[in-house]
Amino acid sequence: MKETVAVFGTLRFPPESMDAVRPHLKTFVDATRNLDGCLAYDVAEDMFDPGLIRFSELWPDNGSLDTHLVAPHIVPWREAAKRLGLLERAFTAYDIHGSRPV
Repeated sequence: MKETVAVFGTLRFPPESMDAVRPHLKTFVDATRNLDGCLAYDVAEDMFDPGLIRFSELWPDNGSLDTHLVAPHIVPWREAAKRLGLLERAFTAYDIHGSRPV
């Protein structure tokens, strides 16, 4: 069965920083979506928890994810996030095999 990697994560910023975070996040997400191998990369602000951003990612394999983690746009995003008050970061990758509609 074909290897696939799903990543779920969150970042937390001070709610008052979100207006400044959004343009940097958009640049980062656009660059990530253009990477070879990125199957899906979705980001959303939590409607009920201001300052919380949720991520879901889908990669064809661990190699593609590893390439993403050292891509040139990662460092500028991480530096901007730190400068804008990043409070918390939590991401977990899961190896999945196959899928089915639910």
